[in-house]
Amino acid sequence: MKQERKIPLKDAWVIWFVLGVVMLNYPFMHIFNKNILIFGIPLIILYFFVGWPISIFVIYLFSKHMGRYDLQVDNKTPNQDNQGSESS
Repeated sequence: MKQERKIPLKDAWVIWFVLGVVMLNYPFMHIFNKNILIFGIPLIILYFFVGWPISIFVIYLFSKHMGRYDLQVDNKTPNQDNQGSESS
């Protein structure tokens, strides 16, 4: 049987936070701070206008998943926690 490998949600939050901090620091800012226009928009401005909504969308996905996870945990009965184990 193939086992799914999932990153725990807490670890995923940390990864996305670090990625967001890195993308707003000097090396990436320097890469996109060129005198290049794409559709008449400077590259650095386009970088912000694309990167910011993507980061907001990722936060939305995390919060939506957390809401669904919270509902599953709230609906769980105490008997479901001990399935397969003997009662003492």
